[in-house]
Amino acid sequence: MDVETISWLENYLADFENTVVVISHDRHFLDAVCTHTCDIDYNKLKTYTGNYSFWYQMSQLALKQRSDANKKMEDKRTELQDFVRRFSANASKSSQATSRKKLLDKLVIDEIPASTRKYPGIIFKQEREAGDQILHIENLSKSNADGILFKNVNINVSKGDKIAFIAKNHLAITALFDIINEEDTADSGEYKFGTTIHKGYLPNDNAKYFTGDMNLMDWLRQYSSNKDESYVRGFLGKMLFSGEEVMKKCSVLSGGEKVRCMTSRMMQVNPNMLILDEPTNHLDLESIIAYNDALKDYTGVVLLTSHDHELMQTVANRIIELTPNGIIDKKMTYDEYLENEGVKEQRMKLYGSLA
Repeated sequence: MDVETISWLENYLADFENTVVVISHDRHFLDAVCTHTCDIDYNKLKTYTGNYSFWYQMSQLALKQRSDANKKMEDKRTELQDFVRRFSANASKSSQATSRKKLLDKLVIDEIPASTRKYPGIIFKQEREAGDQILHIENLSKSNADGILFKNVNINVSKGDKIAFIAKNHLAITALFDIINEEDTADSGEYKFGTTIHKGYLPNDNAKYFTGDMNLMDWLRQYSSNKDESYVRGFLGKMLFSGEEVMKKCSVLSGGEKVRCMTSRMMQVNPNMLILDEPTNHLDLESIIAYNDALKDYTGVVLLTSHDHELMQTVANRIIELTPNGIIDKKMTYDEYLENEGVKEQRMKLYGSLA
């Protein structure tokens, strides 16, 4: 769905007076629509009053509180054990030692059950910091059989930019990303990267990377400068491939598994620029949250597009919209862009009746 359709659906469901059951990986959508959250974990279902963000914050707080309480209990156990050990043979202290031993016997530490949720370890590091020249695009145009995707695109990417790209036709963004990654050619115009730029690209369609019968170990090893098995296995482990799973054939992976493999591939090369075309497609909420946190922490340049509202809002500091009649380029957050009256006027001019 495009932004306008999602917004309409959010408003419709928020005002709907009957019961609605929603299953979605879009955190912003869940927050806008839901008044209660059902959490299925620990083989149990528990209902909370509040939207997704409220549930997530409360669940993390509850986990921390249980962990802190168990630590205090463990510290107390250690203290009592130490006293009993030191003074049980001392006649003058024997009664105190016996008393503490009784306390020790009554002390019960509630083990925090292992959650069924697993979060991948996504960490993007730069091998070297980018220089002042990042990417310059001049008069770039591209059409397909259905018409103009974009034309006369002029963009100068600066250090520190995390740019969210949007378009009514998502093929326009995919085409732009493929062109600057030399997987497609423009109809006209040119682009140039700075000499210090080292890219990591996650394409929208990654099928061509997963042909043949190569297992995951060998698949990732081909992108790694360190060919050691334990090193490569460690990166797969961060992406939740453990044990015999690393011997799975890359040709039988699910969509989410392929995205996690491509992410591990990017982590191997330590890029100072990430270009991400719908990185959260096929991922579960835990992986989406891990991706979101990784991009917020990343200090390099980011060019991305996503249907995940929360990701766009919390990561991007600049918004570029591609249209068949030009671009809109604003230094602002995603929410600010959607609500800006000047932007709305520009969109009307560029899209006409389609805005």
